[in-house]
Amino acid sequence: MKIVVGYIPTPEGQAAFRHATDLARKEEALLIVVNSSRGEAAADPRIVSDADLDSADRHLREAGVEHLLLQPVRGRSAADEVLGAAQEHRADLIVIGLRHRSPVGKLLLGSNSQRILLEASCPVLAVKQGEPS
Repeated sequence: MKIVVGYIPTPEGQAAFRHATDLARKEEALLIVVNSSRGEAAADPRIVSDADLDSADRHLREAGVEHLLLQPVRGRSAADEVLGAAQEHRADLIVIGLRHRSPVGKLLLGSNSQRILLEASCPVLAVKQGEPS
């Protein structure tokens, strides 16, 4: 089994990472962690720091999870990067984090989340912050 998780350094991204890690450990799956940016700004809050990337790597190794950490910065959207990784690695599942939305906001998902849910060729698991894994 192969699982792709879209990860950004937010509570929602961390929830998706935790859930995907737990699932990968239980299923003995390869976990492909994608943290990407279009590279539009010198300091992009969506990109995890080298220290955070090292911490994620260490956490996954200690958990016994086989994994790949991808951090592409090549002008593509996060949705493109997650969908591309899922296709390239023939993922069985994509895990993404969703944030709480107002009643009006519930009518529309974030553009990246919506694209992943609509365009993925495999099942997508959307995890909310605080959701048990």
